[in-house]
Amino acid sequence: MSGERVGIVLVSHSAAVATAVAELARGLAGGGDPAPLAVAGGTPDGGLGTSSELIAAAARSADAGAGVAVLVDLGSAVLTVKALLAEGDGLPERTLLVDAPFVEGAVAALVTAGTGADLEAVAAAASEAYAYRKV
Repeated sequence: MSGERVGIVLVSHSAAVATAVAELARGLAGGGDPAPLAVAGGTPDGGLGTSSELIAAAARSADAGAGVAVLVDLGSAVLTVKALLAEGDGLPERTLLVDAPFVEGAVAALVTAGTGADLEAVAAAASEAYAYRKV
């Protein structure tokens, strides 16, 4: 598959968590030509937290022309992404903060984006992961 696709950004307070969730999503999405996926975990100095600079860089690297779906782990990650969206100049055009569980949503978003689905379909698939029952 080639052409414009939705990119996925995973934002976590921990670089290790963001990287691990990305690896899991890639593994479960299967081979082939996966959608662009980037992580923004922790702070630039390697600590716990969020960084608007790391988030913006990850979004730019995942941008393949069809929008960028951003999934976050916890509260201040949400606030940081919302602040970037409000500023309007730090993120690629058509960047969307997706209300989804971090792990399950990341898998659903990556699988759906890999099919060539649009941004709204990718966001919907990730959000629907809230309904996945475990018992």
